[in-house]
Amino acid sequence: MQIFPSGDGTWLRCQFHAHTTNSDGDATPAGLCDHYARAGFDVLAITDHWHVTDHPTDDIVVIPSSELSARCEGPSDEAEVLALGVGVLPEVRDYFPTIEALAAWIREQGGAPYLCHPYWSGLAPRHYLEAPSLAGLEVYNGGSELTQGSGLSSVHWDDILQLGATPFAIATDDSHYPGQDSRLGWTMVLAAERSAAAVVDALLHGRAYGSCGPEIREIETEGDVTEVRCSPARSVRLRSGAWDGGAVTADRFAMPYQGEILERDAQGLITRARFAPLEYWRWARIEVDDAHGNRAWSNPWRFPDRDAA
Repeated sequence: MQIFPSGDGTWLRCQFHAHTTNSDGDATPAGLCDHYARAGFDVLAITDHWHVTDHPTDDIVVIPSSELSARCEGPSDEAEVLALGVGVLPEVRDYFPTIEALAAWIREQGGAPYLCHPYWSGLAPRHYLEAPSLAGLEVYNGGSELTQGSGLSSVHWDDILQLGATPFAIATDDSHYPGQDSRLGWTMVLAAERSAAAVVDALLHGRAYGSCGPEIREIETEGDVTEVRCSPARSVRLRSGAWDGGAVTADRFAMPYQGEILERDAQGLITRARFAPLEYWRWARIEVDDAHGNRAWSNPWRFPDRDAA
């Protein structure tokens, strides 16, 4: 079974969280578009707070978007959600009463709602589970990681997966000062075409993976075996819960667990690995780390016909 997105379409390098002078960013819309286009990005969602910034340009696909807020119990009494692909905001610019109300509204407008920086916001798994209209979350927020060390939300993601939901994930910059807090995290999307609508559709269906550098090229499962192909990696892991999962590393003296290396490059880095998930593992996702410690995250999948209890 092919787990990783495949088939017709084109892979696009996308930035889904960045700000301009229309909210709290340092760059103008034109400057931000130019910055990401020159950095090799295909797609940019400008997510100014409570402001839709649509800046058409031939250099990069701009997705009308914004970053909106909802009330919730927690350290800041607030959660933020990316309204990706939504070009018109409510007439009343005020907090939505709940995360679910906000996410459902984004869906009604044809957009993709992704929960922002769960770790940085002090959110818990229940906040995601209480909002079933969410499409996914930010597993990596570069700005939060750079400034407070709280941009990696993989523990939150795994807890949600363990509790039965299957959120997709994206990696983003949350850039406010391009050149300083940009090009940290991005999302590779397999879109039917190079257009805003096709990218949003891919996000709603999980045809994407997040990265800070490595490439995930293929994930296949057959029976109880999962194979991964990737760019040269120091380690490849199959995550499946706090105490489940497997890992292989390029270090020839390191112990593999529930996995084996099938192919290496000339420098000994991993390019193909195989895992044999145990029968009680209910879900999985792949993490790939390169030689510099940069990481990529596949979207998760669930093993069919396994007890969800």
